[in-house]
Amino acid sequence: MALQFCSFASGSSGNCYLVKSDKTALLIDVGITGKRILDGLAEQNLSPEQIDGILITHEHTDHVKSLKMMSKKASEARIYSSAGTLARIMDKIQGDRARAVAVGERFAVGDITVISFRLSHDAAEPVGFSLIHEGRQVTVVTDTGCISEEMFRHMVRADLLVLEANHEVNILKMGSYPYHLKRRILGDEGHLSNETAGECLCRILKTRQSLAGGAPRQMPSVLLAHLSRENNTPSQAYLTIRNILFEEDFYIDKDLKLDVAPRDETGSCMEV
Repeated sequence: MALQFCSFASGSSGNCYLVKSDKTALLIDVGITGKRILDGLAEQNLSPEQIDGILITHEHTDHVKSLKMMSKKASEARIYSSAGTLARIMDKIQGDRARAVAVGERFAVGDITVISFRLSHDAAEPVGFSLIHEGRQVTVVTDTGCISEEMFRHMVRADLLVLEANHEVNILKMGSYPYHLKRRILGDEGHLSNETAGECLCRILKTRQSLAGGAPRQMPSVLLAHLSRENNTPSQAYLTIRNILFEEDFYIDKDLKLDVAPRDETGSCMEV
């Protein structure tokens, strides 16, 4: 088995992902209740003691809600994040198991290689992660207001890209959020819109075609993530991005596989 990926929850109310190989199991963020995380692990035939590492992208509650509990339950796991994030969450970590990760650092947890990269979000020192095993790569890019060249280099190599599609711009602009919150979400340190996610996917597919030199290349899988409950829906995100792809002559199930991570429930386990 190469890599498997499962979303336990993905949205502005909570986020938690599982990535595993035959020998290693990692959680990315723990922003939902501990019970839901334990239930998700049980569905994957895992106990918390089998978790080898917990990767934290940043300190916002929807990413660290159950860190204190999970650092107790997952007694064999180290907690990995940037120094800036760890400074905000050390009170939630049991024992001497925190490991500061420099931006751009490559490190191993079991037989999975992890690389961190900087995100653009209004947090202390937010990072995304690429996870690599046996030549297969999962890259998680959520909670960022824009896409940097550093992020893009990771995204274009991903076999599975977990990509934020937080809001539909017109729905957000016309919605009930106060002006300052709308500005925050739309800003460069806010969240990616459906429109920006779609444009980014077009660029990724064009770059992959160029790198392949016209030769057939395996279709990447994309999982749209971190959708807003108020300013988006799964069908709206899918439709907007499908239409943007269509305008650039890219097609779902021909050029890429596209799905949406469930907001409040465990998704299906994906082979990478």
